[in-house]
Amino acid sequence: MINLLLFIGGLTGLVLGASLLVRGASKLALSFGISPLVVGLTIVAFGTSAPEVAVSVGAVMDGKTDLAVGNVVGSNIFNVLFILGMSALITPLVVDRQLIRQEVPIMIGVSLLLLAVGLDGRIGGFDAALLTVLMVGYSVFLIVQSRRAGQAAAGDDEVPVLDSSAWDARLPAQLALIAVGLAALVLGSDALVTASVAFAKQLGVSDVVIGLTIVAAGTSMPEVATSITAALKGERDIAVGNVVGSCIFNILGCVGLSGLASTLTGGPGLVLPPAVLTFDIWVMLAVALACLPVFISGREIARWEGGVFVAYYVAYVAYLILAAQQHDALPWFSNAMLGFVLPLTVVTLVVVLIKPAPKP
Repeated sequence: MINLLLFIGGLTGLVLGASLLVRGASKLALSFGISPLVVGLTIVAFGTSAPEVAVSVGAVMDGKTDLAVGNVVGSNIFNVLFILGMSALITPLVVDRQLIRQEVPIMIGVSLLLLAVGLDGRIGGFDAALLTVLMVGYSVFLIVQSRRAGQAAAGDDEVPVLDSSAWDARLPAQLALIAVGLAALVLGSDALVTASVAFAKQLGVSDVVIGLTIVAAGTSMPEVATSITAALKGERDIAVGNVVGSCIFNILGCVGLSGLASTLTGGPGLVLPPAVLTFDIWVMLAVALACLPVFISGREIARWEGGVFVAYYVAYVAYLILAAQQHDALPWFSNAMLGFVLPLTVVTLVVVLIKPAPKP
């Protein structure tokens, strides 16, 4: 019961902390003239990924590197398959042209980079520093790009202006929101890691499986809330942009900062569990690559494509559970996925990709 209360309290702290952090950081960004689009791709996406950072760094500090790596890989798989899938089931998602040309290729590129630096089974200090530098460079690039676009649209009446009468329009209030949000994230992540490790021991499931499923889904709750709410309100580009931006930051920020935390405290860096290196990281890469043909086809994620994404996430979790328990149904399930479902999906994606996009 204590572990259950810790888990629920940790999730609550993560969701609340991320909400406060996003609100404060967004207001602060608007005060400095950064466009809402880039606020969404950076501060909102990074803020909703802050639980993953807090949990991964906290797990590393506790010596649970399996949980840290599993959390990042599992969160990216959850983000694309479940969150995008559920959002598309609510309403077909129109994909912004910039996401197709810029952000999705970057997401695929950083996924390939993570695979490349992790092939030796470890994310060392140099690898972690490289990922962190790329995260900073990507953020600066988006901000510069935004300011240039903002200057070009200076005469546009629709450019948002921060309401100076709002209680959070002043710098002290914005900094307070950020500080309280970070504190809630730290406390929530500590409670979540403690409860998750206890669950793993009680159920006989490895830390990496808990990280790939329960913790990954739990730390992705801010992305769930943001994307599904955006889809319900018709702000479909935000629903997609939040997920893609969060996936990029999970790899560059979470893995980079977690690896640096490990090496700076005398640790060996992030050791990739064999199961993650041989299976889960390849699933993450395949999921990122699957976005390209789906996004390009008419620049819309249809409901049926969302349904396929959600079904694949359910199948992925089922595989993890069967593999962890060494269930007798595992060989049959694996053969069905590899021999029938995956080839059928590949053929479908190829047909979608070569089919002419509908005329506007």
